[in-house]
Amino acid sequence: MRRYTNRFINEHHLISGRVLSAIVVLPLSLTIAACSQPNSAAADPTPVNEPTIATQNVQTTHTEQPTAETTPVSAHSDNQSTILRNISATVYKDANCGCCKEWVGYAEGHGLNATAQNVEDLSLFKERYSVPQQMRSCHTTVTTDGYVFEGHVPAKHMAQFLKNPPSDAIGLAVPGMPVGSPGMEYQDKFMPYNVMQLNKDGTTEVYATIESPQQQI
Repeated sequence: MRRYTNRFINEHHLISGRVLSAIVVLPLSLTIAACSQPNSAAADPTPVNEPTIATQNVQTTHTEQPTAETTPVSAHSDNQSTILRNISATVYKDANCGCCKEWVGYAEGHGLNATAQNVEDLSLFKERYSVPQQMRSCHTTVTTDGYVFEGHVPAKHMAQFLKNPPSDAIGLAVPGMPVGSPGMEYQDKFMPYNVMQLNKDGTTEVYATIESPQQQI
């Protein structure tokens, strides 16, 4: 994890060295801490058992249609709800991203049938699925219906969107990595944030404003 944190800092706030040009929602040190230790108050030298996500590293090249092999993601241990039980999606992520793994487990806990793909260059997939630069985060989720959910989007809002998708929208995004958002839990910290609607014409608008952890449930 120290290796991932150092790489994050050295490459000028880019997720996985390639994804974000800047993260403006939080001080960098707090964001790194939350992504590195999403559910712990302090570093603990004792190994912690984490949900296992079966993934494979995938090499991608700069082509117009980037591809990657798929591997199933194991079920999350906390079955909080089933609001995403009829939804299948692929999550494009970096192999070393701890908070991406946490979000996948969270989404699976709400019933999502997720397949994780560890990819070499996430920007290729964000461009492929028309995620605006300022809306980008550390992972990109694409449902079998083609809707895009960028970053740490709450399951509640994914389900609401998919139940009645706006005709002009392609999905939702939580830009950056707000501490306290799903998969970014860290101690008792919480940063209010917006869930943004991504429109087909490249514009964005506020879909939901999250001012407390309870509003994510």
